[in-house]
Amino acid sequence: MDQIGPPTWGLSSIQESFSFLNNLFDALRDYYKIGEAAEIENMSGDNNLKVLNALDVAKTQWYHFTAIIVAGMGFFTDAYDLFCISLVTKMLGRIYYHVDGSPKPGSLPPNVAAAVNGVALVGTLAGQLFFGWLGDKLGRKKVYGVTLMLMCVCSIASGLSFGHEPKTVMATLCFFRFWLGFGIGGDYPLSATIMSEYANKKTRGAFIAAVFAMQGFGILAGGIFGMILSSAFEAKFKAPAYEVDPIGSTAPQADYVWRIILMAGALPAMMTFYSRSKMPETARYTALVAKNAKQAAADMSKVLNMDIEAEQQKVEQIEKKKGSYGLFSKEFLKRHGWHLLGTSLTWLLLDIAFYSQNLFQKDIFTAIGWIPPAKTMNAIQEVFTIARAQTLIALCSTVPGYWFTVALIDVIGRFAIQLIGFFFMTVFMFALAFPYDHWIKPDNRIGFVVMYSLTFFFANFGPNATTFVVPAEIFPARLRSTCHGISAAAGKLGAIIGAFGFLYLAQNKDPKKADAGYPAGIGVKNALIVLGALNLLGLLFTFLVPESKGKSLEEMSGENEDINEETSGN
Repeated sequence: MDQIGPPTWGLSSIQESFSFLNNLFDALRDYYKIGEAAEIENMSGDNNLKVLNALDVAKTQWYHFTAIIVAGMGFFTDAYDLFCISLVTKMLGRIYYHVDGSPKPGSLPPNVAAAVNGVALVGTLAGQLFFGWLGDKLGRKKVYGVTLMLMCVCSIASGLSFGHEPKTVMATLCFFRFWLGFGIGGDYPLSATIMSEYANKKTRGAFIAAVFAMQGFGILAGGIFGMILSSAFEAKFKAPAYEVDPIGSTAPQADYVWRIILMAGALPAMMTFYSRSKMPETARYTALVAKNAKQAAADMSKVLNMDIEAEQQKVEQIEKKKGSYGLFSKEFLKRHGWHLLGTSLTWLLLDIAFYSQNLFQKDIFTAIGWIPPAKTMNAIQEVFTIARAQTLIALCSTVPGYWFTVALIDVIGRFAIQLIGFFFMTVFMFALAFPYDHWIKPDNRIGFVVMYSLTFFFANFGPNATTFVVPAEIFPARLRSTCHGISAAAGKLGAIIGAFGFLYLAQNKDPKKADAGYPAGIGVKNALIVLGALNLLGLLFTFLVPESKGKSLEEMSGENEDINEETSGN
């Protein structure tokens, strides 16, 4: 390499200056390559597989960003599909459950509303358990494309729900949204596991969190698309407000609006299907689960653009180890029982509050008067108003919260972010709930919305991101996808409790003021107090979850110890 030194500055030295910069860049490149190789060599002293060491110390490269985009677009689709239903439930009530002479527009009966809002969550729970288990049995890559295809087909089918009779439309809508949720459920453990197994240990948290952060953009896209579509239909098909003309307020073309909104969720998933099919299997699955070190080394040599030694003999030694325990073994309970309990309970408690807020924010905004009474709008205007509220919340609090986590998770750690998030969610929920009568006064409603937005911010700069990240890091490779699926399924159980329970809890205490078909509830104020208490419990259960910042996956799962014990004994 040429000697590096400062150039002689003068009019004739421009070319020399460029030469100096080129040499400097070459030197830096060589330094990083040497440093990376040295770090891999040093880490090899702990008897871990070199292909895994190479991944742990790899500099951030284009394949990292490719993996984030490919996995992240799945989560973009997940969020769009799950939350876009909240944009159209009011319209479904107007179209299919109109009551002649009623002072209010038609609304979904309680059992139908619960089914429409909750059936996708039930499917998601089932998909998380099934595909989480299957990802450990068949491999991450083999199952990854199946989940995406299921999401594409069922998104389109949801919008094509058959017939025009309420029972037929709702039955087919619920059927296809269940299977849509089933595909979405598989995306959780597989995306998290793939990203964690591809990432290096220094920025692994940020990479996994970035995949999950695409949820925020999915929610935002749903709101924006809902606004654009409803504006276009409103401009083309003018209709009076419900209080002026109850029948005419729901234009016949409104039936297309909700269908198009649901079907649009297939587009981002389709765009990444080919890329998913071309991703190689993760080295950790190939080496530690499939026991094929040669294939793992070959795959990662291409990805990392470097030669990696295949250590098949070491893998075969590990395979013979008697300590290879299963999910229902005493050894797993001893090593990871408290961890799985912690990841599951914190996710469950978080999702009760988070999904209650997201799915029913339109009801809260209506209760405080931020969304005008339904009778003052036509069906399409109501979609626009709800979509605008969702967009503002996503833009001002949801999306920033996710990316604060991405920026800081490898700086202050998962544990600290989760504690901070649960703490401030508790504070703001109680700050909304106890002086609730103050917040609902017309002059204070904007303050309520700001406080409500802050609970979203600290959910996303907090446990909504970390509960997704940590289960992908702390369990052994052969059980990683399964344990993440169990943790995520516990979260979706919480989401179901929130989706079904909050419908009833938030109803007015006065039966006459409750929504049509609903019994009296405890009111929005007391419902917010309940959610605040659940956030406080989430903070306490966070202490069961270990910190994984800066540690390799094998170090967190204890697989390093297994490898060392086996190789030192031979």
